[in-house]
Amino acid sequence: MGIRYIRSVELSNPVMVASWPGIGNIGLIAVDTLRRALQAEELAYIEPWEFFYPNRAVIRNGEITELGFPGSEFFYKRAPAGDIIIFTGEEQPAEGGRVYAEGSRAYAMANLVLDLAQKYRCRRIYTSGAAVYPIHHTTRSRVWAVPNTPALLDELRSYDNTVMMSEIEGVGNQGSITGLNGLLLGVAMRRGIDAACLMGEIPVYLQGFPFIYPKGSLAVLEVLTAALGVSIDMSEIHRLAEQNEHELTSLYEKLPPEIKVQLDRLRQSSAAASENGEVITEEDKKKILEDIEKFFKRGSGG
Repeated sequence: MGIRYIRSVELSNPVMVASWPGIGNIGLIAVDTLRRALQAEELAYIEPWEFFYPNRAVIRNGEITELGFPGSEFFYKRAPAGDIIIFTGEEQPAEGGRVYAEGSRAYAMANLVLDLAQKYRCRRIYTSGAAVYPIHHTTRSRVWAVPNTPALLDELRSYDNTVMMSEIEGVGNQGSITGLNGLLLGVAMRRGIDAACLMGEIPVYLQGFPFIYPKGSLAVLEVLTAALGVSIDMSEIHRLAEQNEHELTSLYEKLPPEIKVQLDRLRQSSAAASENGEVITEEDKKKILEDIEKFFKRGSGG
């Protein structure tokens, strides 16, 4: 078990950006879009044997030649403001049928990622994921930020459309980040590496569905590029977000009127006021979500 290097490079003052799959694949889409836009080059990969079972058989010339495993890959890009290392994991090394990683294998993978970060003396690490919240799919996603050191608070607050997770109404000055996108921050803190997680908002009524949510990814990418001091072409992710919103709106139009009314109230809540000027309270949001959940449970039989 370890890291296999594809090439040997010297990097200047690098920052690492890392992400694994999660709700809506918000973080992974943001980070992979960054990788492709920067045309980052392959640097290394984590050997899969101790983390994953094979997920495919590779066939060449009609013959099975090898077993395929989920990838855990590092890339690099030289940049004027400081070089960038990008890590993307196709799957989290979960145990016992869980979706998100925890336990010994998750801890081992986090440490391998940080081994490479320390080898290249990364000054900071960013991870990314999803922030589930009562918003409407037509509204702009905000980015929730969570640092592993108070030294990053003022900088993170300075980015447009960014709020600290602990300051979100209803969170109560605390919260949690599930899986390796959060675990990496804690392990980095133990090893003395500054790190922060950037989470794009996704409507709470979408969290249980196998949908991507590129609108949240776009919000994360806007903050991430500002933090890294790079400029990229975002037209592709803008198109993906617009297409996704159109598809969700088409689905929305097929919902019963009583559910559409409830979702419209979430849209009003996102704008901070209803039609008569009254702010939707946390109790209102809770009731809306309970009604929506009851509807989907009723419809789960087909």
